[in-house]
Amino acid sequence: MNSDVIKGELVLEDGSVFYGLSFGSAVSKAGEVVFNTGMVGYPEALTDPSYKGQILVLTYPLVGNYGVPSDEIEHGLKKNFESDSIHVQGLIISDYCEKPHHWNSAKTLSKWLNEYGIPSLYGIDTRELTKKLREKGTMLGRIEINDKIKDEDPNERNLVADVSCRERQVYGKSKKRIVLVDCGAKNNIIRCLLKRNVEVIRVPWDYDFNKENADGIVISNGPGDPKQAKETIENLRIAMEAEKPIFGICLGNQLLALASGGDTYKLKYGHRSQNQPCIMKGTKRCFITSQNHGYAVNTKSLSGKWEEWFVNANDNTNEGIRHKSKPFMSVQFHPEACPGPKDTEFLFDEFLKVIANG
Repeated sequence: MNSDVIKGELVLEDGSVFYGLSFGSAVSKAGEVVFNTGMVGYPEALTDPSYKGQILVLTYPLVGNYGVPSDEIEHGLKKNFESDSIHVQGLIISDYCEKPHHWNSAKTLSKWLNEYGIPSLYGIDTRELTKKLREKGTMLGRIEINDKIKDEDPNERNLVADVSCRERQVYGKSKKRIVLVDCGAKNNIIRCLLKRNVEVIRVPWDYDFNKENADGIVISNGPGDPKQAKETIENLRIAMEAEKPIFGICLGNQLLALASGGDTYKLKYGHRSQNQPCIMKGTKRCFITSQNHGYAVNTKSLSGKWEEWFVNANDNTNEGIRHKSKPFMSVQFHPEACPGPKDTEFLFDEFLKVIANG
């Protein structure tokens, strides 16, 4: 073994220890350990704000083979990433490819992780680790390199406030105007709206978006416990009283449910993958969706004015709700999926139709 290789450990809250080798920043960090079963898309996943506070385990055995793409800007956004930063606390993989081969590779995954101070380990049996997380559920853990640290539960703080934009921003120019409430929004939500000739007004999570002159409201994805975003929930209640068209995505699904008087709960290990089958209620249509969430809507807590829109075909958890008579709708999965699949991107068109018919 190369004497320059730095060793590290992933220590779980139950005392389990997984030994690996460092290929990121040689620092120790704690968080919530979760797994993603996607086969591609690690640049998008690592820059997804919904992973804030989490140590991400990638189950696909080889990671790093296509490197990391360039930082080019398009529409005022990083074209190849879902935000301006890496949001995971750490990364755990089975095998690391040191020499990437891809036409769009600008740097190695290792170099990129080091630039952002993200600890990462390879040489770990991610299959065994994932089986443990599936059995026991999401667990607290810590990557320890050179020093020992304590566990930290990220869900005890308002993670949405950590990842939301700090000020109002506008993208594009159009007569159709949508307010995007940034609870940790992925860039592709903005891209999907822009290519539909929509002006996007991006505002912080606690911004009073009801004062904006807009045709509709999109509530973005984001990290952590939705009940922490109290200001967003209250502003949503006001918007619903005014019957403004609302479309919630991922965390937005949970926030819409809470604003309507419903409840949410924490899933055992969450849904994080690009292959979750979701059935549209009342039909036999099944869509393959991209997902990243650890909480879900309790549909039994909703009033009779609401109906379940989508359901997960694997475990029957809620994947979307909509009001029976008012222009409020939301989905738990990612219609802007980046990486794909793109099966449900048409929901942006459906929302724009609701606005046009309003």
